Amino acid sequence: MGSPIAAELSNALSHTEHLISDLQTSSGRNPGRLIVLTGPSGVGKGTLLKALLQRHPELKLSISATTRSPRTGEVDGVNYYFITRQQFDLMVSENEFIEWAEFANNCYGTPKRSVEEQLAAGEWVVLEIELEGARQVRQSFPEAIRIFILPPSIQELESRIRGRGQDSDDAIDRRLQRAKAEIDAANEFDVQIINDEFNEALDRLEQTVFLATVVG
Repeated sequence: MGSPIAAELSNALSHTEHLISDLQTSSGRNPGRLIVLTGPSGVGKGTLLKALLQRHPELKLSISATTRSPRTGEVDGVNYYFITRQQFDLMVSENEFIEWAEFANNCYGTPKRSVEEQLAAGEWVVLEIELEGARQVRQSFPEAIRIFILPPSIQELESRIRGRGQDSDDAIDRRLQRAKAEIDAANEFDVQIINDEFNEALDRLEQTVFLATVVG
């Protein structure tokens, strides 16, 4: 049997979806909305977002450009746009990114044109980006829903990063130091979600996206 809180949140989400449906019917289309998701590396924001997109395939995930090499199984134009540093620098100079940042000696950026076209068409677009980029988005899209994913603790975050088996001890230390600084900035965001129990975090992410869309 579900908890009273879970039932209340479920009812609120159901009511919100009816409001969204009414808004779409009266306006003729779904109003575009930008959703920004960030948090320290290893916190699980990518896994949460993947699950959210499975629940709501109508949400559109923005594809970032990056100068890093593709990992096994990654596809150009699906996971990222893989480009050279020279191409990236040219796009920066021509103001073709909504935001961009350098992380772990690689550059990442959100191409402006595709996002603006999707928003103009009434799509809800999700950006999964680093803290520096999320701050840049705030300047150009102050109406965006901004969500910060937190770990239960630094100790748990370290355990998750080590469990991936992808980084050296030095790299893990650098990631944890960066994570501490990023966590200190969590209050800059509209909503903070602790990714402790996965399904609860996913439910809250879903509710935040849809409730904030109506309230906003």
